[in-house]
Amino acid sequence: MGFPAPQGLYDPRNEHDACGVGFVAHIKGAKSHAIISQALEILKNLDHRGAVGADPLLGDGAGILIQLPDAMFRKWADAEGLKLPQPGDYAVAMCFLPQDEQAREFVIGTFEKFIAKEGQRLVGWRDVPVNTDGLGKTVLESMPVIRQCFVARGENCPDQEAFERKILAIRKQTQNPLAALAEKHGLPGLTELYMPSFSTRTIVYKGLLLATQVGGFYNDLTDPACVSALALVHQRFSTNTFPSWKLAHPFRFIAHNGEINTVRGNVNWMNARRRTMESELLGADLDKMWPLIPHGQSDTASLDNALELLLAGGYPLAHAVMMLIPEAWAGNPLMDAKRRAFYEYHAALMEPWDGPAAVAFTDGRQIGATLDRNGLRPARFLVTDDDLVVMASESGVLPIKEDNIVRKWRLQPGKMLLIDLEEGRIIEDEEIKAQLAGEEPYEQWLEAAQYKLKDLEVVEPELAQVAVETTSLLDRQQAFGYTQEDVAKFLEPMGRNGDDPIGSMGTDTPIAVLSSRSRLLYDYFKQNFAQVTNPPIDPIREELVMSLVSMIGPRPNLLGMEAGTHKRLEVDQPILTNEEVAKIRSVEAALDGAFRTETIDITCDAKTGAD
Repeated sequence: MGFPAPQGLYDPRNEHDACGVGFVAHIKGAKSHAIISQALEILKNLDHRGAVGADPLLGDGAGILIQLPDAMFRKWADAEGLKLPQPGDYAVAMCFLPQDEQAREFVIGTFEKFIAKEGQRLVGWRDVPVNTDGLGKTVLESMPVIRQCFVARGENCPDQEAFERKILAIRKQTQNPLAALAEKHGLPGLTELYMPSFSTRTIVYKGLLLATQVGGFYNDLTDPACVSALALVHQRFSTNTFPSWKLAHPFRFIAHNGEINTVRGNVNWMNARRRTMESELLGADLDKMWPLIPHGQSDTASLDNALELLLAGGYPLAHAVMMLIPEAWAGNPLMDAKRRAFYEYHAALMEPWDGPAAVAFTDGRQIGATLDRNGLRPARFLVTDDDLVVMASESGVLPIKEDNIVRKWRLQPGKMLLIDLEEGRIIEDEEIKAQLAGEEPYEQWLEAAQYKLKDLEVVEPELAQVAVETTSLLDRQQAFGYTQEDVAKFLEPMGRNGDDPIGSMGTDTPIAVLSSRSRLLYDYFKQNFAQVTNPPIDPIREELVMSLVSMIGPRPNLLGMEAGTHKRLEVDQPILTNEEVAKIRSVEAALDGAFRTETIDITCDAKTGAD
């Protein structure tokens, strides 16, 4: 079950969701089955965060991400007469396969072909044992065939990190062309292939299930040999969206309880980087991975793909998350100069994935969470005296005695909680960010590369000249579609007092494209915003967390690491005066060729008529 196709006024891109998320982890990295049992209990206690439809057995989806349970898989391999390599030298692909047998065989063959082509070795396939008792009719009708594929590291991958990059290339090459192949071979079921996870470190068990059903559906999760030191759970609430097996969380690295509002722009920017992105680590494999963010995914799946790319490109986990979801730095005079330089430098590399969200993330070695810079989603955590960390959308998700709790707090706007299981400790927000901000000379790189439009001179003053007008102001206002209401209620109060007019939530104005009158150009563009449970933001907080700074010119290579060499032109806010436009048009002369500009005439001769 995916989204319906666009029809009439309906567009699947307008779907939004908000959910419940939680994790439990042992700080020292001690693996146990108890961690998984506790995570499933958290999931049950987040049940109210999810949704059900008219069919009480059809939820919006739930799931769990754990470390690879090596002992359990080794027990299976021994029974099958298969030899599993050492942990880290094999990966497990959790696969949702088409119900149609012909499509399924084609998909499996395609996957195995790319495994061999990329120099890795297929160990075998395992049917994931499931219990369908209690599942609703609609859930069963859309349920995929669930299997796990075991792949051993080939000789062309010198270590586990190289193997992780290679299996990413295999997954992308298998999944990305299937839509075209489905059309060519007349097998619509091909597009049903989805891999919830494919990793040497973690595995995802999820589906179109209620929170209370996950542990009972997947028999693996009740096997005592299934152990992990961390478990990330999620209960989905898709507000106006359509539930599906593949859009349940957790994804491969993240789960969140909010909404990324800027996702369409983020995905467009990622696609725009196609010709400028190169990576020494990924090499020729990068070209095999496009599209990096496949079409038709949810906002969380898209964010997960972006994080996956940054990690494959060599960024550490916390660094990548800070790039994607930066804290409010532009309006914070108290922030350390090095940390501010870190964020300002990366603002040209990666635009923020903005929206109200508490995001939990893990790569199997570290697990953590961060809150959006507005702090519009709840996230509470506690630490116990036996080294457990529990984080969730709310307090009280596990019955832990107060006497055993050594610390209890909440995630604050823009802050990060990070547990490093290999180091066996919690790394505090200040330490993480101070360390990352101090690793490179970001202030020097900014000084060498950054130009601000307000500091530039107008080299060619004639470009800023306003044309001499022969018509009256009123004629020009009418020609451009201004109304008396625009002038009296909006422009005058803003010009005189800096006041933004306050109106009611609803507006019955027809959208510009349906209007019988010529409308202002900006009426045809609307900003996307969160549809769900967003408190109003007061102007003081808004000034602290919002930034209007924009970058003009080409984006640097996101994965290049050739730091400080790319020039950047910044504007404080997007509304430009004639003088500022003149500065941009003459920037080539002003900055000795640091940027090139071209002026394109987009006017047409009015005499030729509308056609």
